[in-house]
Amino acid sequence: MNKQELVDAVAAVTDESKAVTGEMIDAVIAAITGAVTKGDTVQLIGFGSFSTGARAARVGRNPATGAEIQIPAAKTVKFTAGKAFKDAVKAS
Repeated sequence: MNKQELVDAVAAVTDESKAVTGEMIDAVIAAITGAVTKGDTVQLIGFGSFSTGARAARVGRNPATGAEIQIPAAKTVKFTAGKAFKDAVKAS
């Protein structure tokens, strides 16, 4: 499902226009992105939580040459699925 299909599905359930639904989805995504960027955790009970994580620097290999390369440390985004979401996926 892409973003437009999500907008269509939500608009059909809420009886809102697709334009308004698209703006609402954009606002939710922007709010989640802003909070996680500041280092906060966003918890949606039953769905999951978004948070930041850290990946340590490490040594990797160039697959073409086999030479060792340094892979720098990085900040990452983590999503942890909630119990209700996991149960719904498992039941399908």
